Amino acid sequence: MTLDTIGGAGGAWLIAALALGIAELLIPGVFAIFLAAAAAVVGAVVLVVPDLPLPAQIAAFAVWSVIAVLVGRRWYRDFPVSSSDPKLNDRAARLIGEIVLVDVAIGEAGGRVRIGDGSWPARGPHAAVGDRVRIVAVDGGMVTVEQAGD
Repeated sequence: MTLDTIGGAGGAWLIAALALGIAELLIPGVFAIFLAAAAAVVGAVVLVVPDLPLPAQIAAFAVWSVIAVLVGRRWYRDFPVSSSDPKLNDRAARLIGEIVLVDVAIGEAGGRVRIGDGSWPARGPHAAVGDRVRIVAVDGGMVTVEQAGD
């Protein structure tokens, strides 16, 4: 198979666009699709202007790649992808509202609470060992709690 049977250099750019589009499906993240769009634009231009020199094609691909990435970044900033679980990778946000048990009595100097299989430093109103408290904030590795009041 020669370049002429697939549309010359324009066909090669379109095949590159297809390969990058497939790579987008296989590689995590969202980046290859922008390069695929740039390759498709260059492929379409080269089909219309087949005598376009290779350095001009590469330069056009570079320019269109930058344009596609900038447009894509702007798009994702203005129209973020919604998630069914927006706190999925935000452990601190997931902890807020959880009811936990006091491990070490909470006093003026703080105390500790049991979260999962670990014991975390905590501050808040006085609470005895075994009391149920609700996490209201997380600051680094320190949780702020209040009486659960259930």
